Amino acid sequence: MPERATAREALALVTDDFHELAIPARESGPDGPLGWTGYDASRARAAARTGEDESVVCVRADVAGTPAVLIAFEFGFLGGSLGERTGDRLVAAHTYAREHRLPVVSLVATGGSRMQEGMLALTQLQRVARQSALTRAAGLPQLAVLRDPTTGGGWATLGAGADVVLALPGVQVGFAGSRVRPPDADPAAYTAEAQVAAGTVDAVVRPERLRAELGLWLALATAPSREPAPVPGALGPTEPPATGWDAVRRARDPRRPRAQAYLDAYFTRRTVLSGDRCGGRDAGMLCGLGSHGGRTIAYAAQTGTATRPAGYRTAARLIRLADALSLPVLTLVDTPGAANDAEAERQGAGAAIADLFGAVAAARTPLTSLVIGEGGSGGALALAAPGNTWAAPDSYFSVIAPELAAAILKRPPEQVRATADQLRLRPQDLVELGVVRGVAGGAAG
Repeated sequence: MPERATAREALALVTDDFHELAIPARESGPDGPLGWTGYDASRARAAARTGEDESVVCVRADVAGTPAVLIAFEFGFLGGSLGERTGDRLVAAHTYAREHRLPVVSLVATGGSRMQEGMLALTQLQRVARQSALTRAAGLPQLAVLRDPTTGGGWATLGAGADVVLALPGVQVGFAGSRVRPPDADPAAYTAEAQVAAGTVDAVVRPERLRAELGLWLALATAPSREPAPVPGALGPTEPPATGWDAVRRARDPRRPRAQAYLDAYFTRRTVLSGDRCGGRDAGMLCGLGSHGGRTIAYAAQTGTATRPAGYRTAARLIRLADALSLPVLTLVDTPGAANDAEAERQGAGAAIADLFGAVAAARTPLTSLVIGEGGSGGALALAAPGNTWAAPDSYFSVIAPELAAAILKRPPEQVRATADQLRLRPQDLVELGVVRGVAGGAAG
């Protein structure tokens, strides 16, 4: 388990200078709102030990050149617990951020709500959730950095409720703290690494890399634009396919440029948003923010595999985040179709695809799509921008794969190629049909 840093040591990891926000402390009776015997003495000892007068320190600072409001938890002050005064500080920090149009970064290390204040402490979670909702509605990004430990209500609000969640290696993360878990609980499940695997944390970042990573996220997330993303240039052949089957063969060629190559060619720098926040990840869906031509563009890209429910939910999460932050979106379509195994059905494949269709349909920010390989049925269409989808010359888009179409029509295998022609799935066919706007050229977009 990593050594626990103080609040100010955590701040020093990400900024060289900061201005502490002046937040008046509320008055309360002896031993707090419940009259908990010894509470005042416990607070006094915590203050003497840590040099802080509450469990959070709220500041304005620059992180790698981007101004932000930082909220740093002091675990040494009563376990970084949330009480009424903590809630007051969190409300004041979010209010200041909205007034000054600043992103909010929470450096979380907490054991949960403060028992000495009872239900009044627990209801601070509702106050925090309300402030987070107001800040999100204002179009301001919220990021969390998980320190050791991040448990209880602090994890379930400021941590897991952030737009982007980063974590330091090996830290304890979970709603249940170590003293309230079942005795047979697997401790490995309560780690940052386990939360990444479960799709609830975006990345584990080493302390020496934290400032740069956080700074990149902040720089990209605070550069709104309503101009559509330019169409990427085609990386493969530029001549159109002669037949439908030729288009299918090209798209299935294992040597064809895939999403990773397109993203590397398009962006000068980019981040990775990982996980659906519902317990899953799909390596076949790449999401994040990137810089292209000096502008921030959000991206969601299929990698050529059958897309799993977690992939669709992650893409929907990305599009909604981009919409809230006024960032244009680029999607790269490349899948033979949605995963159709029994596990995918148990994970809610239909609902996940519907959710992505809904996110695309409701988005106010402009979306641009390029089909770079296989466009397999609704599993591909869910990621395509209505009215602004383009096709690479080595791609196809079809209502169904030609082999499956032939099988449904009870045609023999030797008629698969003719069926591909009948489906009119070539890029030039799609342009004539009005399904796509055009075929991408070889020059960079």
